[in-house]
Amino acid sequence: MKHPMETGLRKGSDGNKIPAHFIEIVEAKLGDQSLFTAMMGPAVSKDPYLAFETTVPKKGDKIQISWKDNQGQSQSTDATVR
Repeated sequence: MKHPMETGLRKGSDGNKIPAHFIEIVEAKLGDQSLFTAMMGPAVSKDPYLAFETTVPKKGDKIQISWKDNQGQSQSTDATVR
């Protein structure tokens, strides 16, 4: 996931604190069924990488991956099971 993941503790080049901006929740769904949920916080690094295993979907199924951050921004994408 592309995300700046700012803790709110770092200072910018102007000496002012950079506001906290981090992913709070990541979810993977197959239709209406939740496959995976991760709660995150400011300690997670920039552009985090997550992997998980599941036996529910079949080859060719589409899984929706989505995240929401502490500033209300969100993003989602589909992945096809191989």
